[in-house]
Amino acid sequence: MNVEPSRSVLRRLRAVDWSDEGGAWRHENSRACLMREYLRRAALWADHCGAERSWPFFDLAEHVDAAVRIPAGIAAELDEVLRGVGPSSVRTTCRAAVRWAVLRTESPAGPLPDLPDPYEPLLALYERGGGFFVEEFIDLGGAMVRLGTVESNLAARPFLTLAPATLDALDAEGEITYYAKISEGYPRSSPRGIVRRRVDDGRTYDEVFTRNLRWEPTEYLRLYELGHNEVDHVAITEIEAAAFIESTTKRLTGSR
Repeated sequence: MNVEPSRSVLRRLRAVDWSDEGGAWRHENSRACLMREYLRRAALWADHCGAERSWPFFDLAEHVDAAVRIPAGIAAELDEVLRGVGPSSVRTTCRAAVRWAVLRTESPAGPLPDLPDPYEPLLALYERGGGFFVEEFIDLGGAMVRLGTVESNLAARPFLTLAPATLDALDAEGEITYYAKISEGYPRSSPRGIVRRRVDDGRTYDEVFTRNLRWEPTEYLRLYELGHNEVDHVAITEIEAAAFIESTTKRLTGSR
């Protein structure tokens, strides 16, 4: 049995600081995006497997190939890692992520459907500030996410940009509005650039994502409001902003 995939997930879980309240606050925007993407992916798999009643925080392997088991040695280590971790929904998904890694390499049930990895967004979320609690909303310790239903999450827009640098670029304090700079040949889907306006404690900060791959102050929005800019802009979603950041990072760094 190839235990490396499951051991790799175990190593990631072992490195999580489950009491990192500061990290949860610093990464509240990206963690909210990751949770919404997990809910969407879990809904896709639940719909495919007929497991809607088990959604959202469930052991997907049980519905795909119940015969798959975590190797005894890794299961014992996982018990140690999760000792004291709560609530049960977090422990369930951690075990499920390890079991899923086993299933991906060892399942005799045949090839998996062409659906995205269900647990990767949650693993990234845990790495960026620990777990969550489920009450009326999903409480991420810095952000609140609406649970919704399987049907509403099936219709949600995908958040496919999980690179740490992209997630870092989404994290900032205040209420944020993103804008794409558009003109002829540069539509919303492929803009000249993006800017954001943050309002925090009554102060406004305008920033542009630059070739230095970071947010830097800009006068663009203020000048536009005064009628001194010819380049137009349109409000965009956080998901669109993340896609631009990731594509720009890949283009400028040559990464894939």
